[in-house]
Amino acid sequence: MTKIFLYITVIFLFASCSSKKEAAAESTEATAEDMVLITDAQLKNAGIETGTVLPQAMNSTLKVNGMVDVPPQNIVSVSFPLGGYLRSTKLMPGMHVSRGEVIAVIEDQALIQLQQDYLVAVARLNFLQQEYERQKMLNENKVNADKVYQQAQADFTSQKVLVKGYSEKLQLIGINPARLTENTISRSVTVHSPINGFVSKVNVNIGKYVTATDVLFELINPDDMHAMLTVFEKDITKVNIGQKVQVSFVDDPASVHECEVILVTKNVDESRSALVHCHFEKQPKSLLPGMFLNATINISNANVLTLPEEAVVRFENKQYVYELTNKNEFKMLEVQTGMVEKGRIEVASNIQGFSDKKLVTKNAYAVLSKMKNTAEEE
Repeated sequence: MTKIFLYITVIFLFASCSSKKEAAAESTEATAEDMVLITDAQLKNAGIETGTVLPQAMNSTLKVNGMVDVPPQNIVSVSFPLGGYLRSTKLMPGMHVSRGEVIAVIEDQALIQLQQDYLVAVARLNFLQQEYERQKMLNENKVNADKVYQQAQADFTSQKVLVKGYSEKLQLIGINPARLTENTISRSVTVHSPINGFVSKVNVNIGKYVTATDVLFELINPDDMHAMLTVFEKDITKVNIGQKVQVSFVDDPASVHECEVILVTKNVDESRSALVHCHFEKQPKSLLPGMFLNATINISNANVLTLPEEAVVRFENKQYVYELTNKNEFKMLEVQTGMVEKGRIEVASNIQGFSDKKLVTKNAYAVLSKMKNTAEEE
């Protein structure tokens, strides 16, 4: 019985050891995919050298895309404060409008009532003013009681407030109170364009009732359109206000327009990019909101981490460098690259302590070749 127990124990220990060896082998195989061993002789023959990334001020250009954008202050939403029925309009998207031009006619019985109330209030104001002046004179001669004079004064003041309120409402809808008489009362009111520009949206049709909160038309002032560029997160720190930008449009790539960076947003969206606004030094006449464009931002004295160009290898649409982890042992690290100047290239990595790592700085492709040959042999 004892022998059988010892036999089972030996089998169990053997199986346990085998499992550990297999797991270790699998672990080694998993980590070996981005590791490579190179002998001293191979290092010497391939001319492989190592070093660290170096900070450097680089002058280069940044290629980005974008579109023509209109600042919020140049977009005007036209509404009618009192509401009513749209009797007529000739606007269509894309039409040009001039400041003061009639762009719509609104009619409603409430407009008639407002004009009527104003004229009645003005007539009563004249009566109360005369009554106030009479009571004031009588009070000064001690003919009437102070209470009667005070009541006349209060009525006159209240009526002035009422007339002023009606007057402001009339001006709000474009009616001049000074020219309003019983003979000029109208059931319709004209809506005028507040700017010189063009129509981008028409949200109403003839006969539709609109309220004070409805936007009838959207107008755009084209005098100050911007180039809005999309810059990725890794490059946004290189862009600063005042930098010069060259812009060309998709339909006319040969024509280049000079711009200047006027605003760099301080937030990054879900696509890991930020917006850069540029002002045209001379705005093209054919410029329209929403037009796609290509831009080149001139980057000056950007402080970045760099390596020699030959330190970066490209493999399967990605870019890598090699870190010396132990003697003759190298590990592949994925990096992002940016500007290139005088044989050096900007590199960035999310790996902690990347700037202090010892990296292959010369003949990195020899390390890549050794790694792939080793993988094929296995």
